[in-house]
Amino acid sequence: MCGICGIVSISGERQPESVRLRVNAMLQALSHRGPDDVGLNASDSAVLGATRLAIRGGDDGRQPMVDAVSGVVAVCNGEIDNHKELRQWLAERGRPAKQATDVAVIPGMYLELGAAFAEKLVGAFAIAVWDPREQRLTLVRDRAGERPLFFSQTTDNVIFATEIASLVSEGKLPVTFDNAALQRYLQFGLFASPASPFTDIQKVPPGGIVQIDERGIRHSTYWRWKNVETAKQKPSLDAFDKIFRDAVRRQSDVDVDFGLFLSGGVDSSLISAVTRSLHPERPLKAYTLRFKVESFDEGDFAESVATSLKLEPVPVWVQAEDLPKALSLLIKTGGEPLADPAWLPTALLARRAAQDVPMALVGEGADELFGGYPTYIGAGIAERFGNLPAWLSNAIRRVVESLPVSDKKMTVSFLLKRFVQGAELGGMTRHELWMSNITPTILKRLGIPLPASRADDAGSGLLMDRVQRWDLENFLAEGLLTKADRASMTSALELRAPFLDESVMAFAASLPAADRVRNFTTKIFLKEYALRYLPRSIVHRRKRGLSVPIGRWLRGPLREWATAALGNPRLEQIGVHTPAALDLLNEHCQNQADHARALWTLIVLSEWLDWVASETACGRK
Repeated sequence: MCGICGIVSISGERQPESVRLRVNAMLQALSHRGPDDVGLNASDSAVLGATRLAIRGGDDGRQPMVDAVSGVVAVCNGEIDNHKELRQWLAERGRPAKQATDVAVIPGMYLELGAAFAEKLVGAFAIAVWDPREQRLTLVRDRAGERPLFFSQTTDNVIFATEIASLVSEGKLPVTFDNAALQRYLQFGLFASPASPFTDIQKVPPGGIVQIDERGIRHSTYWRWKNVETAKQKPSLDAFDKIFRDAVRRQSDVDVDFGLFLSGGVDSSLISAVTRSLHPERPLKAYTLRFKVESFDEGDFAESVATSLKLEPVPVWVQAEDLPKALSLLIKTGGEPLADPAWLPTALLARRAAQDVPMALVGEGADELFGGYPTYIGAGIAERFGNLPAWLSNAIRRVVESLPVSDKKMTVSFLLKRFVQGAELGGMTRHELWMSNITPTILKRLGIPLPASRADDAGSGLLMDRVQRWDLENFLAEGLLTKADRASMTSALELRAPFLDESVMAFAASLPAADRVRNFTTKIFLKEYALRYLPRSIVHRRKRGLSVPIGRWLRGPLREWATAALGNPRLEQIGVHTPAALDLLNEHCQNQADHARALWTLIVLSEWLDWVASETACGRK
């Protein structure tokens, strides 16, 4: 894992010394991502740099990588899991990769295949390749979007970096708020590619290629999850076992010690169990978040799994007072808002794990691929609810809306209330509402126009397939994986997700709907498979997911901090009525409603706006 950045002139103009100094400043802003090494390559028209966290290749992994004959320069943030096969393939074609590191295959692959080289890579990666022969910059992001990559085109140059904070370091890149993107952030708590908070900065999409030269910017897609188009077939437990074990083996085939993030849920527990079976003698630590609020704490389950697998459990306790400081640091290092409260405890977990290891395996992706969210159950019963007589559906809605507010984690009352809010909408539009951090009704109270829906209710294919792909491309790629990357790399810890191996995703695309969700049971096939490695008590216990008792904390120890953030006049710059935001907090604190998700989304935005004001030359169109 690394941080990469660079400035190139696609017109071939010679770069002045000031550009080299600028890239050095960008590397400094990325130093938290790569403490093991820093490298810079400067040519007439391009300056590329990288900071390095050494996972493979030991001392022989220095970047940027330069092909001596062509002058092609490459930098990579991530891991190439099939590098051994690619190294042999290149050697057969007279292009031996001289460095021992896995990413050393990239220049040769580009020279053999051009931009299509991305299709041959297996792993999690964000790559930039500068070709001085064509004065062309090629940017590539991995299939699921595990690694980030941003870019901006100015009058003279194209500038790219792993994180927005590096792009805008020292205020040298004037930027303008993208109001449409910020409105969608308020609704969903994230920025879907290619959008960023700024009109001047774009994000390379998952599975995407961006090529920039004198002809302009060209976008293409080399991969998309084909679950909608793939024919379904009866799944084989034995076939999946080989696929999944190979994925875990590839991602744990590293030159350093590594650990596991373990919640005690089926996904992380399965990763842990398969890892242990592949590495029976290896000392392994399992890192688990702990909360003093009982309904949010899964530590006992995680400890039980760790003990049974002979893992060393490492608990990390999270307190309310940890959050303000952690949020400030995450925004400062990354340069973007993200409205997932789990972002902060994940960063605390990573900070503790980084004291022992530079890498950990995690369970991200299983819910989206194998059908693990309650919304997938809701999608199946919403149509039946919509067919009820109006008097009956209205009566049910009144009963649900009258249910008391609860501070407990993912309560039935919360799920039911969110269900009836969208039950009569179209399939994908309904799913968007269910996944919203701030609902259209609350957005209207705040003075924010409802963003245009990107849902395709007229799309072909099974609704379940379309919903899962939307989640994979939005909620996972730009939400959960953004959380994982920014949280972990603040402490220079690489997270790897075996469920997002290409072969695992291809297998999941062929699962029949009944092997994903059936009645009120989710992840049917994956749970059946998990029983090979885990006890039934873990596999079939109620899903909780990583969450934070933010609702309770906003009513208690974080109330004063929240009041200051929600009254921030900078929120008015993007159209948020701060009196309405403070009204939401008062209603929440008086237990009149559960506004925790909406309030947290606004608080994070407020903190980010303060960072923008202090660090950049940001204006507003």
